[in-house]
Amino acid sequence: MKPTILTLLFAFLFTSFSFSQTYYLHCGKLIDGKNDKIMKEKTIIVNDNIIEEIKDGYATAPDGVTVIDLKDKTVMPGLMDMHVHMESIYDKNSYLNRFVMNDADVAYRSVGFAEITLMSGFTTVRDLGGSGVNVSLQKAIARGFVKGPRIYTAAKSIAITGGHADPTNGAKKDLMEYPGPEQGVADGPDECRKAVRQQVKNGADLIKITATGGVLSVARDGQRPQFTLEEIKAIVETADDFGIKVAAHAHGDEGMRRAVIGGVASIEHGTKMSDGTMDLMIKHGTYYVPTITAGWSVADSAKIDGYFPEVVRPKALEIGPLIQGTFAKAYKKGVKIAFGTDAGVFPHGNNALEFKYMTDAGMPAMEAIQSATMGGATLLGVEDQLGSIEKGKLADIIAVDGNPLDDIEVMMDVQFVMKDGTVYKNK
Repeated sequence: MKPTILTLLFAFLFTSFSFSQTYYLHCGKLIDGKNDKIMKEKTIIVNDNIIEEIKDGYATAPDGVTVIDLKDKTVMPGLMDMHVHMESIYDKNSYLNRFVMNDADVAYRSVGFAEITLMSGFTTVRDLGGSGVNVSLQKAIARGFVKGPRIYTAAKSIAITGGHADPTNGAKKDLMEYPGPEQGVADGPDECRKAVRQQVKNGADLIKITATGGVLSVARDGQRPQFTLEEIKAIVETADDFGIKVAAHAHGDEGMRRAVIGGVASIEHGTKMSDGTMDLMIKHGTYYVPTITAGWSVADSAKIDGYFPEVVRPKALEIGPLIQGTFAKAYKKGVKIAFGTDAGVFPHGNNALEFKYMTDAGMPAMEAIQSATMGGATLLGVEDQLGSIEKGKLADIIAVDGNPLDDIEVMMDVQFVMKDGTVYKNK
């Protein structure tokens, strides 16, 4: 039987689009994300989107295989930021923009934020709250419509009525109906369960709660607890039913203490964390995501007249400068650290500033890098796929000039970016 035109067309499409791309990366220095020492003169073989092998020396590639020369660079796993807001950027117009920007406006703007984040070496991020556009952005990146990091999203943060992340804070009563679990505002264990289920329905990969007041919300309190222990347990139990984790924004100690006892996977910011709460976190295996960069950024911005509403300004001046000191204590005590910045509070693309603040506070450069590689992967529960340069893992690989163990600021200028086996940047 002769093949039909349709059969020939399918055969052509299959042979045209089922090929794989192979790369040989010649690495002068290699930080693999797990070992504490830099390795020298290695070849990483990438086939399609998988790390196929790591060889000693600069292996000769077969004919037709692309060789990427990184002999004068330090190569490492793609970086992971565990606290970003891909939809937004804070400036003088941020509070007005909530009332004048449509979802389409937010989406178009977020595309640029996503690309600059990827080009800065961050191949995976955890988006901890937006309007829901972050879910669409995640899908657009995964489908190859736009360039950006791999996103794990919390969709909309869950808050109490009047709490940090209640979207009606500061608005006229006749502008919005009172929000409920469908809008991420929940009071009592039953509403909390419904709010979790709604965010999962909306596409959330994890849940984010605001366990205390916050700095940038139009509300007077920045640190008092905002969920009861029973409410937090209901949230964590419901999330666990879906096989997902919970992250807790927290500045005040009582709110984060409840969150840790309630079973959250990570504490975000942790500004006024006590020694006792640090001990609890060690006991429960809770991660700390410090966001030092955001702390300094909001404190600096608060010094500018008119930048923030007056109710926000004193919170930013008080809370912002404290985070770095808390991080230093938590690191020395042995709390597990995962790299996170709160990018969106400050300009996207400057995420690597966090490395400088972390090392200035006493964390060795190698450990800071590991917090942004295997630390992030372990918190996400994807350490079998990401976080290190190992055989069989996804090919997320970046490179910088110089040696970041000698000068951590080289992390601010990433020269090479590969995500999922695709080269996005090669200076």
